[in-house]
Amino acid sequence: MDTDQIAAFRLRAHHLDRRLPAGSLLSAAGACAIQNSPPGSALLALHARVDDVTSEQAACAIETDKTLLQTWSMRGAPFLFPTEDAPVFTAGVLPDGETARRRFILGVEQALAKLGMSLGEAVAWTERELEAVMAGRRLAIDELGARLSERIVPHLPPEQARAWQTQGPYAAGQPWGEGVVHFVLRIVALKGTICFAPRSGNKAPFVLTAEWLGKPLPDADPQAARAELVRRYLRCYGPSRSEGFAAWTGLAQRDVLRLIEDELAEVELDGRPAWLLADDLDALQSPDPVRGVRLLPPRDPYIQTPGREQLVPDKDLHRRIWRSIGEPGTVLAEGRLVATWRQRKQGKRLRIEVEPLAAPLGSRDRDRIEAEAAAIAELRGAAGCDVRFAQE
Repeated sequence: MDTDQIAAFRLRAHHLDRRLPAGSLLSAAGACAIQNSPPGSALLALHARVDDVTSEQAACAIETDKTLLQTWSMRGAPFLFPTEDAPVFTAGVLPDGETARRRFILGVEQALAKLGMSLGEAVAWTERELEAVMAGRRLAIDELGARLSERIVPHLPPEQARAWQTQGPYAAGQPWGEGVVHFVLRIVALKGTICFAPRSGNKAPFVLTAEWLGKPLPDADPQAARAELVRRYLRCYGPSRSEGFAAWTGLAQRDVLRLIEDELAEVELDGRPAWLLADDLDALQSPDPVRGVRLLPPRDPYIQTPGREQLVPDKDLHRRIWRSIGEPGTVLAEGRLVATWRQRKQGKRLRIEVEPLAAPLGSRDRDRIEAEAAAIAELRGAAGCDVRFAQE
């Protein structure tokens, strides 16, 4: 399989070959879920995939119809996905057992050792107090963590309680116990107990999922949910291997493909075996050409492929695209990553700066980028847009 074939196949699976009809938000978000960090990224990702998206449509789906749900999911990051698919992106991601869960929420080990507590015990204490703290409320993580921590400490043995209330290393003035609760809430979210309500200012408050939706999430068979998550991964990022799935989800499990082994086809990728859903083999071998320009937000699902060299063969360019802090958006033209972009508000206008990755951008690409930028400005409620192309 050559890189152009793979890119065309994945772009189609991500609905980036051509936009879906207006109103198809669930189809776009359900392919492999959409990360919403930095805040607002999910709306831009939907715009790249669906015709005539508006912020009002997205808000209605999240707040009124509640057909879209946001919670912590893959890699412990906030994701948006169809509510009906919640078991896939919660129970399907939830690690199996104490050891796997400790690996999933990196950083908790030090606190658990300080407190002489297992992760399972910390989760149990948090779940015990959760409803009393959250019933009828929307609480951002700092307030939620502080309230839960205060309710847990009276139940601990004296020595453990002292350690729980001692200042820890995670944030100024934050005790060890409160820091542990912050970690534990990621596990609680994957159990489907809490989710995010819409942002209020610069805060993303949590709510009880059953209160938010009017009913709890349905019970899910963890193995069936994980199997469906593997299918969606391969549909969007195949051909791939188990280690790619592990990188995408943040799970340490390496043998997940066995869950759907009867559904797989083997292909050769970079001289080694890789796997694809057998039903997708024809689409991989005969992909349709990709046309048009898209401005993808930072951490767009398409960019989160574990095989970065398949997107950008020049590894020297990787550090310009994938950054741990201040990651830019990317520009797709005819299915190829050709530039990065950044946005910022200046008064009532939006300013977008575009920097080519390699070859200079032609006048046709510049015109199409400016048209996409104008649509993004309208989506964000700006009065207009100014596009600046970096010196080429």
